[in-house]
Amino acid sequence: MRTKQQHPALRAIALGAIALTLGGCASFSRDGGLDAVSSMSSERIGQDIRLARGTQAHTEAQAELSALLKQPLSADKSVRVALLNNRGLRASLAELGVAEADLVQAGRMANPSFSFGRMSGGGETEIERSVMFDLVGLLTIPLRRDIEARRFEGAKLVAATDAVRTAADTRKAWFNAVAAAQSARYAEQVREAAQASAELAARMAKVGNLSALDQAREQAFSAEAVAQLARARHRATAAREQLARLMGVWGADLAFQLPDRLPDLPAAPREAGNIEALAMQQRLDVRLAKLGTEATARALGLSKATRFVNVLEAGYKNTSKSDSPRENGYEIELALPLFDWGGARTAKAEALYMQSLHRTADTAITARSQVREAYSAYRTSYDVARHYRDEIVPLRKKISEETLLRYNGMLMSVFELLADARAQINGVNAAIEAQRDYWIADTDLQAAISGSGGATLGMAGGASAEAAPAH
Repeated sequence: MRTKQQHPALRAIALGAIALTLGGCASFSRDGGLDAVSSMSSERIGQDIRLARGTQAHTEAQAELSALLKQPLSADKSVRVALLNNRGLRASLAELGVAEADLVQAGRMANPSFSFGRMSGGGETEIERSVMFDLVGLLTIPLRRDIEARRFEGAKLVAATDAVRTAADTRKAWFNAVAAAQSARYAEQVREAAQASAELAARMAKVGNLSALDQAREQAFSAEAVAQLARARHRATAAREQLARLMGVWGADLAFQLPDRLPDLPAAPREAGNIEALAMQQRLDVRLAKLGTEATARALGLSKATRFVNVLEAGYKNTSKSDSPRENGYEIELALPLFDWGGARTAKAEALYMQSLHRTADTAITARSQVREAYSAYRTSYDVARHYRDEIVPLRKKISEETLLRYNGMLMSVFELLADARAQINGVNAAIEAQRDYWIADTDLQAAISGSGGATLGMAGGASAEAAPAH
């Protein structure tokens, strides 16, 4: 439906729309949301997040990275390298810019449209010109800005979650790499001992002091030790490469150094306490789910606000005819809700809200379960590692000492001594693995309390300003 009237008030309408638009224009923030991400990361992993913007900042970051890689890397230093250099994390942080751009765009009115028409005939020429402004888009700017602001907050939570997850993955990769290298060194010692045993067996068999069966057993053990060493070396290489990928290093930086052994167990494990309540306060996926539900609720409000009128435009128009004065006026265009009353859009928004609500509840239930499971794994791995440290390893050591005494007293043959040494191999490897498993479980527990427990995050319900288009 179009109405046309000659009226000089058009200029006031146009100027008012422009003033409102300029007043509502949003601008980009100084930090692009990175300060909030860095703060959330520091609270959970004890390290901040920085982006190297500008030549000086990039030079400083590279200097810090180079200094870290020149010294033996601890778990914390490896995490620092990953936060500085992991390109996947850099890509995730770039999503902040996308979300902020959407926020700024939501605060700006759609560009006005200009139309021009020319009709001629019968010796007369008529020219029409009009400029139209989207008034509904202007009136709903506050709602759309609020929705996109929540999406921007969600992007910050997702970026912080990626940072926390990268830190946890790097820490676990460090424990795996150190343990694998430790096992490989031990496998090399076993291989050397097995070769010496096989050579001794061959010499004794040659002079008739050892049966062919016993010699074959020693040679078989030596051959198996060679294969075990090859597998252990590959596991060490694979674990080291996994750590290198997470730290984002290549080329000369691959020569980074790791300590020879895993850290010792703490004197006592942490108590469960109120870890469920703590998880509800700190879990980033729970916070994101709540934010998504709020954003979806706001989108529902926008749908209802534009249910009947979602196209309303007003603007200036003039008409020129041959041998006639120019006619000036204004034009209002309104879409009549004859066929689409907006019920489908509103029903969709309501369904999205209920979907988001149930997902939030599911996220909270899952988080509580994950933190309980993570604590069980943590406590079990601590008890097992301590059992190896305090019971199994000392007993194996005592057996070895007693066996050596019997051998020195000529009460036991050299091959019985070697057989006892072989029996210790599994115990030593199991002790290394138990110690590694404890530190990995400790990292998983921290992630379950303050990170996302391994979940993949996204805005619950997919709420956005587009969920209920204003025009």
